[in-house]
This record gives sequence, structure tokens and C-alpha cells, in this order.
Amino acid sequence: MTESHLPGKETSQPTDYLYIASRLAAPLFLLLLIVVFALLEPNFLNPFNLLNTLRQVSFTGLIAIGMTFVILTAGIDLSVGSLLALAGMVGAFVAKGGLADRFAVGQAVDAGNPWQLALLVALGVGMLGGAAQGFTISRFKVPPFVVTLGGLTIFRGMTLLLSEGGPISGFEPDYNFWGQGRVDILFFENVPIPALIFIAAAVIALLVLRYTRFGQHVYATGGNRTAAKLNGIPTDRIIFSVYVIVGFMCGLAGFLLSARLGSAEAVAGIGFELAVIASVVIGGTSLFGGVGGIFGTVVGVLLIGVLTNGLVLLNVSSFVQQIIIGLVLIAAVAFDQFATRGRRQGA
Repeated sequence: MTESHLPGKETSQPTDYLYIASRLAAPLFLLLLIVVFALLEPNFLNPFNLLNTLRQVSFTGLIAIGMTFVILTAGIDLSVGSLLALAGMVGAFVAKGGLADRFAVGQAVDAGNPWQLALLVALGVGMLGGAAQGFTISRFKVPPFVVTLGGLTIFRGMTLLLSEGGPISGFEPDYNFWGQGRVDILFFENVPIPALIFIAAAVIALLVLRYTRFGQHVYATGGNRTAAKLNGIPTDRIIFSVYVIVGFMCGLAGFLLSARLGSAEAVAGIGFELAVIASVVIGGTSLFGGVGGIFGTVVGVLLIGVLTNGLVLLNVSSFVQQIIIGLVLIAAVAFDQFATRGRRQGA
């Protein structure tokens, strides 16, 4: 792994315009989208619309933060949508005290539990699912693609089995607050709770990757696993840890999403894999590991959120939206490949 892969390190080589372009492409494209949509649709810059967009992307954004750790180690996790659904469903199951009162509200609930316990259980389920996959990948050297593809179907099946195919709803107001509540922060009014949690998680993750030994080990493991192991870095433990982290984020997002909708759905999180991976890759994190960071991921999350919101305001078909997002993802990966080859040839 070269020193330029580490966050906060500057290279002594001549100015690398391909590298600069790859780092600035996503932020510049985000600014361009904002300008275009603001000109085409005046309501786009309405504070309510912007805050609503931020809340909408918070759920995939939390998982994208965890996915950044995974992809930095040259891994992948295709199960995040299913694990989110399972964690959210188990948390809801605990909150309602079982399936018998799945739709009951207030005094009609025979047996329920506080939201704090539901949150802890959802986080635990997410971390346990991530740990199981991380252990299989790190210990038995099964490719992450295979393990998490299996996890995608296993977790979804467990969710359907637990819920008997139906939703769990009718939560207490203090549960729903974490998905639907808004607070005033400094000069900003009515900021959604999920958005604040997403921002806080992004700041913490950025600090961890930039300024801790664990973060340096994550970059080293993804940059060159063999060299990292020869230098005494516990690469297997690092790989295990990043899947626990993304599992934690799935549990948190699952809890918040059920609170936002007022219902835990067995079909929750379907298609989240594309949005999450696209956000991370568009933000500049290489699928080959060792390059990228949280700031880029946040930009990628916002870019997809702004793109989707703007297309909705312009009444563009949801089918066309999927095509456009897929094309943007392919373009981002192609540009990453082009920039990587160019840097290698110029070295």
C-alpha cells in the first residue's frame, strides 16, 4: 500500500490530474445537479424539500457508511437490505411483545417493551448477522460476494418466517419519534431526527478512519492484504470487524425505518443494495479497496438523493430513474478504472 492511500497523507509526486479529477468529480456533479434542478423546478430549493430529501437518504446513508468500511477492505455486502428488514422486524416484535398485538395501540397492547430495548435488540441482530458473515469470510476464506449473496436470501427468509409474511405496526409515539420526529438545531428548524443521526454517524466514522489505528489498518488491509499481514496487521480481525460495523448500521437503519413508516415490513430494504453500493462507489471509494473515505460516501449519498428527488419533482418515471442511477453507477466505476490505470501508467 502506498502512502497516498492513507487519509491525510500527501504524495510527493507531481500533480496527478486524474487523481484530482476522480476526487472532485462527485462533488462537482452534485453541485451541477443542484443548479440544474433549481433552475428547472423552483420548489427544489424549498427548505422543507431539502430536509425531506436528507431524511429520505439517511437510511441508506447509514448503511453506506458501514459499507465504506467493507469496500475499503476490498469486500462487498449484498445482504444489507435483508439484514435491515430482519433487524427492524425483530425490534418491532420486541416492541409489540409478539405477533398477537402487531396492530394494537396504547392500552390495547397486552405486552410490550420500551423502545430502548427494541433498539438494542435491532442493533444486536444487525451485529450478529454481520458477525456471522464476517466470520465466514475471514475464517473460511469464502468470497464476500458468495457469503453475502447467501445472507441476502437467508435474512429475508428469516424476516418472512418471523413476521408470517405480514407487517408489525401500531407503535407508541416515543418509538415513532425516532423516525418521524423533528428538532430545531441552531439556525435550522424542523431538522429530521434520522438526518441528525446520519450526520453524527458520518462524523464519527470519518474520525475513526482518519485518526485511529483501526482506520489505518482498514486502509492497509484493502490496499495490500499480504503486505499488511507481513507488517503485523491482524487482517482477518479487521475484515471480521468491518462486517460487524455494517451490520450495526443495518440494525440502526432498520429501527429508524420502522419508526419512520410506523410499521416493520417484511419487504423493507429491497433494492437498498444498489443504492448503498452506488453511493459508496460514486463517492470515490474503489471496489478494489484501500482508496476512498466517508466524505466521498456522504457526497455519493446526497448525489443519489438529489438526483432521485429532482427527477420525482420533474415527474420522471420511477422506471427511468432506476435506469439513470444505474448508468451513473457504471460511469463512476468506469471513471475509477480509467483513473487507476492512468495513475499506474504514469507511475
